[in-house]
Amino acid sequence: MSDTTNTHPQLTGAEILWATLAGEGTTTVFGYPGGAILPIYDALRKFPTIHHVLVRHEQGASHMADGYARASGRVGVCMATSGPGATNLVTGIATAMLDSIPMVAITGQVSSKVLGSDAFQEVDITGITLPVTKHNFLVTRAEDIAATVRLAFQIATSGRPGPVLIDITKDAQQASAAFDFEAAAPPKARPHPMLGTALTAHSPAIREAVAMISASARPVILAGHGIMQSGAEAEVLAFAERLGIPIASTLLGLGAIPAGHPLSLGMMGMHGESWVNHAIQEADLLLAFGMRFDDRVTGNLAHYAPHAKKIHIEIDPSEISKNVRVDVALVGDLKAVLQTLLPWTGADAQARRPWLDDIETSKGTVAVRDIQNLPDNGHLYAAHVINDIWREAVAAGREKETVIVTDVGQHQMWEAQYFKHEAPRSLVTSGGLGTMGFALPAAIGAKFACPGKDVWVIAGDGGFQMTAAELSTIVQEGLAINIAVINNGFLGMVRQWQEAFYDKNYSASPILSPDFVMLAQAHGIAGAHVSQREYVTETVTKARTSGAAFLINFQVEKEDGVYPMIAPGAALHEMVRRPHQDPLLETAEDA
Repeated sequence: MSDTTNTHPQLTGAEILWATLAGEGTTTVFGYPGGAILPIYDALRKFPTIHHVLVRHEQGASHMADGYARASGRVGVCMATSGPGATNLVTGIATAMLDSIPMVAITGQVSSKVLGSDAFQEVDITGITLPVTKHNFLVTRAEDIAATVRLAFQIATSGRPGPVLIDITKDAQQASAAFDFEAAAPPKARPHPMLGTALTAHSPAIREAVAMISASARPVILAGHGIMQSGAEAEVLAFAERLGIPIASTLLGLGAIPAGHPLSLGMMGMHGESWVNHAIQEADLLLAFGMRFDDRVTGNLAHYAPHAKKIHIEIDPSEISKNVRVDVALVGDLKAVLQTLLPWTGADAQARRPWLDDIETSKGTVAVRDIQNLPDNGHLYAAHVINDIWREAVAAGREKETVIVTDVGQHQMWEAQYFKHEAPRSLVTSGGLGTMGFALPAAIGAKFACPGKDVWVIAGDGGFQMTAAELSTIVQEGLAINIAVINNGFLGMVRQWQEAFYDKNYSASPILSPDFVMLAQAHGIAGAHVSQREYVTETVTKARTSGAAFLINFQVEKEDGVYPMIAPGAALHEMVRRPHQDPLLETAEDA
């Protein structure tokens, strides 16, 4: 023991935490101090390579870490004190869990000698977060901190990524121990027991998949978030081009394949393009790449892709045939599996030209989503705003250097429809949990991850108010973040469902908002109101080029809806179109 002590420095548990985070490459941590984590905050001054961002609410810290991870592909780190500080992280942890985001959350805990006594601000945060973390730890000894942190990073990033929580008692933070970063390295990650041996060209599943692909005349690739998690964008595109297979994207898969690519069909699912959903329903083979057949993607499972065989490439064995029964499962990292599969597939893109032509024909005039060309009837629609933000970015040559961070609701779906994502990780949004209040703090994380990119918040008036206090975090950190509030005076998606399925009983969906521009100014952020189409682009340019944070309140049509949409219980092809009495896009949507 004495040799170890002489060779390696004695540090407090708090110092060991920061030293280990630095060793793992952490440069930014989002958090909020409190009694049970004060030793950690006291030690922060000794680690100048790590920048701490003081949030205004712990939920904001978890969303910032999430946004940082989504925009960068690196692990996001957040921290909070015990009790309410820890529980305020839970929504953000759950958001990261459902979307497979690598995140490490660190919480302070009461001293080990009073654990279980209902001490002040004591809560069993490991028990609370057990269902929404990949793994969590309670650390009661300084000696265990380094190894636990390094293992947490490994768990968060290996296999299917996800959040890990580390709860550290106050006495463990204050005690001292020898610090040896290298000795604290975890063993090599063990493969999931269901993975078995790695797939090779001779694996029966690979051979079966090759035969299925060769026999298909009407295949469709379903491109999910796993493409970006795997870094397999180039492999997916090479596969699709070699075989002439069109690509439909999930919400979180947008940007994995450039929207302008000839094989890119657009978004599938509840608010996806009609021709995309029809292509899936008419396909004879679906190739699911890093997606999990979420219910918002499939519609009624009994009628989902009834003529199609299904090949699923997925790193998480538990997702295989969980929602949709598949014919061939290729379990493993998508990039590695495609590298194995591609050499054995024939280059027969021309053979599928008739299928691609059929899809193109099926678009008809429904594909004319370009609302720019429709008459300006004096009303400002959210679709106008989002399309103009995209067009302004294109005109400035910044479309691949723009990250859009959305909240959840109608504006989120309009963004997916009207902003054409050409680059991976250019859309940051909450998919599985659908977390309102996500956008503003997540954009702060995204800006720290990508300081040279233009970061836009697109949020509704309801969700924006949930985390609006983080405007002061933006100012304190000097961040140039552009904020577009799509203000329609309603909880828009709730109102649309009430209109469609609850006889227009708008119960608790009208929402009063403050003057958002004055609110921004109170925090020290400039802003502008826009209610007419002609002023959208010039105001967007002003925001983007201001060099500082800027908020635009877009006063849009109150009772606009997101179309097409699939009603609950309906099949993927049974889409509800825009009502004929609605003049917006009537020509385009209903032709």
